[in-house]
Amino acid sequence: MNDDEQVNPAVSAFWEVAKRRAKLASLPGYFGPGALESLMPPAWAFGGTPEQADELLRLVLDGTKTATASALWDYEADDDPLPEPGGLSIVLDGEGRPRALIATTAVRVVPFDEVDADHARAEGEGDLSLEFWREAHREFFSAFASHDRGFAPDMPVVLETFEVLYSD
Repeated sequence: MNDDEQVNPAVSAFWEVAKRRAKLASLPGYFGPGALESLMPPAWAFGGTPEQADELLRLVLDGTKTATASALWDYEADDDPLPEPGGLSIVLDGEGRPRALIATTAVRVVPFDEVDADHARAEGEGDLSLEFWREAHREFFSAFASHDRGFAPDMPVVLETFEVLYSD
């Protein structure tokens, strides 16, 4: 976090509850806090609009959505690190309220046109088909890119699977 960024008090309060409820403290307190519970994870919302954030969060909370996809080029443009297995995130709703703590379980980078049907199903959107996934993500990557390369069928896509550790 940059010095000029403010920590959202609601996110901080959610983190305090979530790390206890998710049992991130695996050792007794006299050893001090563990690495997972010491640093607040990044907080972000799925999608590009508040409506998308709410709809995708609903799919996460009901267990339908266990995966997501992002453009590698966005990570590069924003100078953000890629997610890693074991990494934590706080998922926000469309109004910026923290709603879930998730843990990344797997990450792989593949060309857009090589995303498989299993991943499309795990994203839990639409009719769960690869065709729906490709069309929805082609539109999303074209409309909400933070890079200037546009969409390409062979663009690298970061595929992430996750599990919900805690939700309010």
